[in-house]
Amino acid sequence: MDVNAAVAALAAIAGVCTGVIAMLAFRWSERDQTRPTRTSLHTDAVLPPGVDTVLSVLRSSAVVLDESDSVVKASSAAYALGLVRGGKLAVEPMLNMARDTRRDGEIRQVELDLPRRGTGRGEALAVSARVAPLGSRLVLLLVEDLTEARRIEAVRRDFVANVSHELKTPTGALSLLSEAVMDASDDPEAVTRFAGRMQIEATRLTNLVQELIDLSRVQNDDPLEDSEPVSVDELIAEAIDRSRHTATTKQITMASGGSAGLHVWGSRGQLAAALGNLVENAVNYSPAHTRVGIAARKVAAPGGDLIEIAVTDQGIGIPDKDKERVFERFYRVDPARSRATGGTGLGLAIVKHVAASHGGEVTVWSTEGQGSTFTLRLPEAGSARDRRPASPTPDLMTEPLPAPEVLP
Repeated sequence: MDVNAAVAALAAIAGVCTGVIAMLAFRWSERDQTRPTRTSLHTDAVLPPGVDTVLSVLRSSAVVLDESDSVVKASSAAYALGLVRGGKLAVEPMLNMARDTRRDGEIRQVELDLPRRGTGRGEALAVSARVAPLGSRLVLLLVEDLTEARRIEAVRRDFVANVSHELKTPTGALSLLSEAVMDASDDPEAVTRFAGRMQIEATRLTNLVQELIDLSRVQNDDPLEDSEPVSVDELIAEAIDRSRHTATTKQITMASGGSAGLHVWGSRGQLAAALGNLVENAVNYSPAHTRVGIAARKVAAPGGDLIEIAVTDQGIGIPDKDKERVFERFYRVDPARSRATGGTGLGLAIVKHVAASHGGEVTVWSTEGQGSTFTLRLPEAGSARDRRPASPTPDLMTEPLPAPEVLP
């Protein structure tokens, strides 16, 4: 009995010791889990309260650096711009600014041109960087992308310079011609000749001012405010009528074809101006005794049916190097020929803006010496769709127009 009692006592003592050891181990494990580690010192926990929320709503790219120049917090935009790589700030000038600010506590700002990530063309990314202290150990870097703002400013400067030049040319010519008329007051033939030239320059000036007004209107106006179903047949007829006199003078035949009864949704005035510019360009840049064709058709597209209006000419064509630039303001493939035809270089820019504001696009196909085809693609007016099956229309780039209606 004594032996059994001794064994039972030893077993009880051993059980108590095991329980105590397990409890101590558990408490030690809990203490380890709550103790800050070296890794946790560089997480969001070191940021002052509320800073993380503020940084998440800023439009600027934000980077927070600690005393060892390690990135504590960085926005997704900062990674997209390539500012942060491998947990470090990758832009040396910004890193130097952060170190100087950490040393003396002064706020610094600078504008830099950075190379774009993933491009081998040397394109610069214009940014504005501002560094400020954040608490006692952290530094906040805010970076604004100025690339688009600079591009818009460059376009604005070019536009003002081009407008000034384009206005100066006809006004200067009118001034010289008026002096010539005064000097030739005793020569009726000279007066008649100079007066004719003055009319030409006055017409060019009027056209330029009108197209500047049209361009400003299509840029500022919302076509959805006065949108309506617009008949494509009426747009084509109006565009042909607009260029009828010039075409008759050059003995150019204008032909319309394709599917009838199509409608697009938008501003009738803007759409008429856009298509009218395309037809007018085709007539102006076509030699005499040729043909200009206008045809419309409906094509299926993933986002809904589109209406294609193609204007084809047999003119001089456009070189490959100029195809991407013909829709720029004041850009001319042949400046000398544009002066002869009275072109302002704004017509295709207006077409591009109208197409974009109506949810469409304008494209060009051209071969030098063979002619060009400008295609205006616009969403079909859903409330005015033609319920009849559309007759097939051949590609105006490769096939002649079907059964055209020849207009004088």
